Amino acid sequence: MKGYFAVGVEGASKARNLGAVMRTAHAFGASFVFSVKAEDRAQEMFQTDTAKTALNLPYYSWNRVDELLLPKGCQLVGVELTEDSVELPTFRHPRAAAYVMGPERGSLSPDMLARCAHVVKIPTKFCVNLSVACAVALYDRQLNLGGYPERPIMPGGPKETKEHVWGPPKKRT
Repeated sequence: MKGYFAVGVEGASKARNLGAVMRTAHAFGASFVFSVKAEDRAQEMFQTDTAKTALNLPYYSWNRVDELLLPKGCQLVGVELTEDSVELPTFRHPRAAAYVMGPERGSLSPDMLARCAHVVKIPTKFCVNLSVACAVALYDRQLNLGGYPERPIMPGGPKETKEHVWGPPKKRT
């Protein structure tokens, strides 16, 4: 997959879910993880992050939205259930992106939404668990940018294709 991505949480209300998000981000190949307004919960998150993400990826923690720094060209993508959010299955993911999710018992702050280049929503009837939302968004990114072939029309996996065999050069006159 080309490009890179990061995952972050603003104001996590449950530290264990922050840890699960970090573990999910690590599993999908995130380049770094971050939190905003969640430092007081950071120690508890290590109880659910069994992959020890903070030992394997850079972890950035900011106290305020205006402190959030991303690499040049990295687009902030909010994952939030709002009226004007783009439905995830119709969204073209940026090559360089940082996905940010809000707390379980709340939403991304107006300041964070204002910083987002894009805001997407998972087309569900109501909000899902924070780590589930993270997994769905990253799985969609992987399908969108991962270089997978089109799905077959009929149920099942892709048919096996024979590897191309190069023949001798053709003479052109």
